[in-house]
Amino acid sequence: MPVSALHALAERLGILPEYVDQTGREIRVTADESRVAIIAAMGFDATTEERAAYALALLDAREAARTLLPVRVIVHGSDFSLPERGATLTLERGGDWREEKELPIGYHTLTAGAESQTLIVVPPKCMAPIRRAMGLIANLYAVRSDRNWGVGDITDLATIAEWSGEKGAAFVGVNPLHALRNRGHDISPYSPVSRLYRNPIYIDVTAVPELNECVDARALLDDPDTQAALVSLRSSTHVDYDRAWALKRRALEMLHRTFIIRHRDARSGRGRDYRTYIEQEGATLVNFATFCALEDHFANKGQINGWPQWPAAFRHPASPDVIAFRASSETEVDFHRWLQFELDRQLCRAATVARESGLGIGIYQDLAIGAAPDSADVWAFGHLFLSGVSVGAPPDGYAPQGQNWGLPPIDPRQLVEDRYAFWIALIRASLRHAGALRIDHVLGLFRQFWIPAGMPGKLGAYVRFPTEDMMGILALESVRHHALIVGEDLGTVPPEVPGVLERWGILSSRVMYFERESDGRFRPASSYPKLSLTTADTHDMATITGFWTARDIELQHMAGLIPSNEQAAAALAHRDNERRFLVERLVAEGALKSSLAESPSNSELRGGVHRFLCSTPAALVGVYLEDLVGEREPVNLPGVSPDLFRSWTRRLSRSLEGIADDPEVATAFPDPVRAGR
Repeated sequence: MPVSALHALAERLGILPEYVDQTGREIRVTADESRVAIIAAMGFDATTEERAAYALALLDAREAARTLLPVRVIVHGSDFSLPERGATLTLERGGDWREEKELPIGYHTLTAGAESQTLIVVPPKCMAPIRRAMGLIANLYAVRSDRNWGVGDITDLATIAEWSGEKGAAFVGVNPLHALRNRGHDISPYSPVSRLYRNPIYIDVTAVPELNECVDARALLDDPDTQAALVSLRSSTHVDYDRAWALKRRALEMLHRTFIIRHRDARSGRGRDYRTYIEQEGATLVNFATFCALEDHFANKGQINGWPQWPAAFRHPASPDVIAFRASSETEVDFHRWLQFELDRQLCRAATVARESGLGIGIYQDLAIGAAPDSADVWAFGHLFLSGVSVGAPPDGYAPQGQNWGLPPIDPRQLVEDRYAFWIALIRASLRHAGALRIDHVLGLFRQFWIPAGMPGKLGAYVRFPTEDMMGILALESVRHHALIVGEDLGTVPPEVPGVLERWGILSSRVMYFERESDGRFRPASSYPKLSLTTADTHDMATITGFWTARDIELQHMAGLIPSNEQAAAALAHRDNERRFLVERLVAEGALKSSLAESPSNSELRGGVHRFLCSTPAALVGVYLEDLVGEREPVNLPGVSPDLFRSWTRRLSRSLEGIADDPEVATAFPDPVRAGR
């Protein structure tokens, strides 16, 4: 039976015809209406067979007209020859490629006539772990200290690194530090304003060099009203992003004015460092800073609905009106460039402290799967992002209707046309000052589940991505930055994914809660793979204490995720079995004394879980700071509106100063020797 033009076009554009669901049993077939909608988002009309056939012919003609593809990724050591007589190859670092025994890794340029190709030569694997290691993972915004402004900051990160080093840890992981608006509901680190730049709320105002030179800022900090506001912010159980950022911003604007007067155009070291930074970041930083200044401009006019609702003349970074705004608002734009410069400086200092404290890996950062639809990234790189579809997850036992994350996808075809420039910039930005990087939903490098606008999650479809090319670039940047790569590979995992991750040297994710036998019992430590990062839980799950006390079930029942009292009672009865299974596993592995099996204390249980994780073969073991402290509340309750649960705001119940000497924290802390140190 001949393949229809619609199906052939969908296959050509990478839309998968079907997929196996999370159970591994049921095959879900892509509906034709989903194909048509996704194809439309990618810029082609497939509403009839004739139009689909025309689109195919157009793609054929475009490809036939080319001698070279825009980009090619090959593994170091692969055979290479020029495609035709007269073609030339220019190496990234210069020199004659024919004098090389083999092409060096890097970004090279191949030219044939009027066409050029970026030839990317990549290592066969990412950086490999030198030895097994344990580290802490902190939701930095949630960190409480006696000196921060109601939200954890980079100085807190340095403090955690020092303390972790004393305890024998090798890394400190953090949530994505991506830029956020810090107001209202725009506070999820996994739905950022930009993945290329970071959130200035993490700046420690008292560590900004200009504070010593700025009388106004010092007076603001000494003002009784400011001190009262700080007391209130520090004592709050939840992060008040609006108030914390408003107070920080007021001080930072004063410090920026001092910077302009004393350093920006001066010969001081601070001024030279700034000019080097903005030259290095180039137009990407200018566009981001312009976007932020425009948001401020429209917010001052009461327009806070995001750039798609701005006047049309301001919806593109190269428009004449945007260029004119940038020129007339030079100080406002420069403020946002300076914030990123100072944030980068403080993060560099924290990374230095981590190394000096003996952390062999250092800071472990996190890269979100996407950016918000009204983000700076989508505004600045509009040709890359698609409208009319959103990234999400297919139906499963956790979300029977599927999950729509509301994130606009990147067009994989345009990613190739751009020679992977955005992907390269994204990885480099994420690895800056990092010794390891966690890639959230690494399955997105294989395929992404796209849900057409107006359709339910069950009518979404998977779209294929150029996996090998993206993995190769990831390996190249990993080696150049001497950083490990961890892929979060939870959920509906295609059978080929584990092998590909292992081949490229990417650590998989193993979460104790999910590592179960068919009867629900926890798997033995020996079953965990070596090339993995293992943790007890994640930011989307119950803490250890929350799991043990069934707080997660209580919250899900309150939020309507568990709708009836009968279902809640059944979930609690099931949790009784899970608790018994957990204790059985911990005792069997020697992670918990058998004498404590009947009624372990909270800290003894947490310590037992951590000792168990450290007894696995996993290359990296991550211990959440929340679990060391014994937090009962989660930081996120997926799928629940903010009026029912305030995700991403819960702070630690204890300060860093108190944690260091807390005997319960000491009991819950794992023995680093068992983690291979």
